[in-house]
Amino acid sequence: MQESMTMVEKLNNNRSSNLSAVYGITKFSDLTQDEFIKHHLVPKLHHHVKLRLQSSLAHHNRIKTRALPDQLPLKVDWREKKVLTPIRNQRTCGACWAFSVVETVETMSAIKTGSLQVLSVQEVIDCARNGNMGCDGGDTCNLLEWLVASKTSIEPEKMYPFTWLTQSCKLKGMVGQEDMLMNLLASHGPVAVAVNALNWQNYLGGIIQFHCDGAVDQLNHAVQLVGYDRSGPTPFYIARNSWGADFGDHGFLYLAMGSNICVLPASVAYLANALVVLSSTAEDGEIEVRISVGAIKARQDYTSKLSPPPH
Repeated sequence: MQESMTMVEKLNNNRSSNLSAVYGITKFSDLTQDEFIKHHLVPKLHHHVKLRLQSSLAHHNRIKTRALPDQLPLKVDWREKKVLTPIRNQRTCGACWAFSVVETVETMSAIKTGSLQVLSVQEVIDCARNGNMGCDGGDTCNLLEWLVASKTSIEPEKMYPFTWLTQSCKLKGMVGQEDMLMNLLASHGPVAVAVNALNWQNYLGGIIQFHCDGAVDQLNHAVQLVGYDRSGPTPFYIARNSWGADFGDHGFLYLAMGSNICVLPASVAYLANALVVLSSTAEDGEIEVRISVGAIKARQDYTSKLSPPPH
């Protein structure tokens, strides 16, 4: 606890305004930093990004920057559109990579179909391959590639509930400048991103502006970006976390734009017109969702720029 209190004092001493992030006692404060990393982050997440860059396919994944449209709104917040499922809590299961992607699938499905459905993160944890290791870590782009290649449709959560453990399978990307990321959020929808969450342990609210390393080798967690706000003096992104609704601002955090805070946007994965409605039965009214070929419109390559999706 003393370690956390020392860090809280250090972080709060750097507040520059009433909008800056506030740190204090949270449900994680009694953990040492090593314990926090072990139980709630994915220390080796950055290795997935480096391996992709070293692959023979890396040069095919570079995307050129396009001009930023003049009429982007000052504020985008997909929470207001009622297309986000309730905040989840991953507890000590290191599957942020699965949560952020499944949540993005849920949201994109709701945007396209008008039907908001809670999908099974547990199915993805248990079944996704392609370098993913369940509660022991994984990667957002690897998961998207696996969903496309396997033609897997994600079950509703009530059919495959969350257990906080990796079990046997019960089956029946991209980098860019932040102005391009804003364009994607405004014109397309939420995205999954890898971040450095080491100093989020004692986060209570406000905009994180300092003490969040922007080096790619610090990637250790994944979240869903659901919007941004440029209307105030400190523009920020709205991040949906998976540590429960009692963390941060009802499960959300705010990350300052323009300074590569927490390595954002070094690793971004998004779905374009990826969701195909395969069936809808009158009996239960549920829609089967599957990611189609061509769904992954960009992959991680932190030497490239993020291109907005074609219209």
